[in-house]
This record gives sequence, structure tokens and C-alpha cells, in this order.
Amino acid sequence: MTAQTTAIRYRERLLPGIGFFSAWLLIVPATALVMMPIQERLAIPVAIGMYVLVSLIFIALSPVIEVRDGSFRAGRATIPVGLVGEVEPLGSDALRDAIGPGADARNYLVVRGWVHRGLKIEITDAQDPTPHWIVTSRKPVALAEALKAAA
Repeated sequence: MTAQTTAIRYRERLLPGIGFFSAWLLIVPATALVMMPIQERLAIPVAIGMYVLVSLIFIALSPVIEVRDGSFRAGRATIPVGLVGEVEPLGSDALRDAIGPGADARNYLVVRGWVHRGLKIEITDAQDPTPHWIVTSRKPVALAEALKAAA
């Protein structure tokens, strides 16, 4: 048997920022107020449990961006890096245009509203009707470099 080496060149989970989790704390008093008439003793534990549970769900469902073993994964989709063409880092305004007025309906999007930079990645596969992947990333330059290095 041969041992497989797993070369991860880049990995990022698109987690919500600290501002999201801070604002989400408002669910604690809201849930406690709803629970008070039902069961006063359980109001605070249920409210805290609600906060923790939903926070864990947001963390678990946050998509992963990864360049690994000759493939690029964004969310649920994976493509060999050999089929990746031009990679263009997008700032806030360019990203807004790429997913808004300048959008192509055929593009594959992995976009989270709490991440304001990203990449426009050309797909060179003639069999794939998707011309580009638009992927948000907190470190778009590092992701672009990892894609170029893996190709």
C-alpha cells in the first residue's frame, strides 16, 4: 500500500464575522422573553442554547474554498485546476458588479454577504457551460496565487 499525500495549497472557510455573532446575541433576550410565560426557569438556558445551536449551524454550513491535490473546490463544486483559466482578484466594487449588473446567469457563485472581496475564475472546459466561477474570499490574492501554483 502506498500512503497518499494530501497537499493543501489553500483552505478557507467563509465564516460570518464577529459582527454577525455579536448582532446574533440579540436572540438571547428575545428567546428569553418568549419563554418567560411558558417556563420561567428554562427561559435563560433555552435562550443561550438557541444562540449556541444556531451559531454552530452557521459555522457548519459555511462553505469551504480549497485548492488541494490538483483540484479547486468552492462550496459543493470541484474542478481540476487544469481547467482553470484566467484568475482575476475582485475588490468590493468589482465584486458587486460581477454579481449584480455585470452578472452572467451561467456563472457559478459562492458568495457570502459578509465577505466583500473575491475572485473571478475563468473555466476553460469546453464541455462546461459555466464561463466563470465568482468566489468570495477574505484573501483573494493568496487564493489566486495558490490556483496559479497548482496549475
